[in-house]
Amino acid sequence: MTWEQTEQETAMGYDASTTAILLVDPYNDFLSEGGKIWPRVKAVAEEVHLLDHLREVVAAARARGLKIVFVPHHRWEPGDYVSFDFPTPYQLVSAEREVFAKDTWGGTFSDDFQPQPGDVVAHEHWGSSGFANTDLDLQLKQHGIRRIVLIGLIANTCIEATGRFGMELGYHVTLVKDATAAFAQEGMHAAHAINGPTFAHAILTTEELLAQLG
Repeated sequence: MTWEQTEQETAMGYDASTTAILLVDPYNDFLSEGGKIWPRVKAVAEEVHLLDHLREVVAAARARGLKIVFVPHHRWEPGDYVSFDFPTPYQLVSAEREVFAKDTWGGTFSDDFQPQPGDVVAHEHWGSSGFANTDLDLQLKQHGIRRIVLIGLIANTCIEATGRFGMELGYHVTLVKDATAAFAQEGMHAAHAINGPTFAHAILTTEELLAQLG
């Protein structure tokens, strides 16, 4: 079976009752001017029109009755990570810079992406995968979800790790390559051209996804 055939079959499968949009880490620190990580993703985000595409996907999903699932990173609190036996470099930097700090503007979801009635907010993940040590898999299964569409940040870390873990759990995984961003285009290339095809069932643009949802 070719990649093109796989994508054609995917087009028939985005049923509202079994498909969820996984919105990963829509925090102000990532998505808003003044956010602590926004300067690092800004160039790629603006190049791919990230914010516009995130809004379009979420709006289209809501209009069609698809479940929106927020997949948030752990919000930093004093003492986090520094006492871990094996903290990752990213975790240590997060602790040093107090990224996604709890009860701060940076650790709050962007105004454009606030949970609404019927949405699901999964437990916060400590590393990269939204599934590891959270209730995400339980929430999806309890809502009859079999297909997950990943959008948000970052393409080659949390999006990739969540999508790969989802595939291992038996979900159909779709990546939306211009509804995410990374620190550089090399990260985007790795996420969508090198690593994505090893686990994702479809890798689409926002335009292609919206056409298939329609």
